[in-house]
Amino acid sequence: MVTARFWVASAARVAARPALWPVALRQARRVARPGWGRRPPFLPLPDRAYLRYRLETQYGPEGVPRPDDVVEYLRWCSEIERYAAGDRGKPRDGGAAGR
Repeated sequence: MVTARFWVASAARVAARPALWPVALRQARRVARPGWGRRPPFLPLPDRAYLRYRLETQYGPEGVPRPDDVVEYLRWCSEIERYAAGDRGKPRDGGAAGR
């Protein structure tokens, strides 16, 4: 179950990492419900069914996500975007590319 506490803690962790802000905004735009700006709560939230599906495939039916998982996911998204853009050098985390 994803609670308001999870979202607040996740947002705080992302807010503490300015390098992740651009990718967080891009991901929010990608998963936001169509027409989110015309319906309350006027936030770019994902569709509940989509979120439920993604969380169950990641954590299982009884799993609980951690706010740090959001940070790791955004780091992964950033690396994938860099790779897709043609920057296939060493990943920013210091690991070797292509492993």
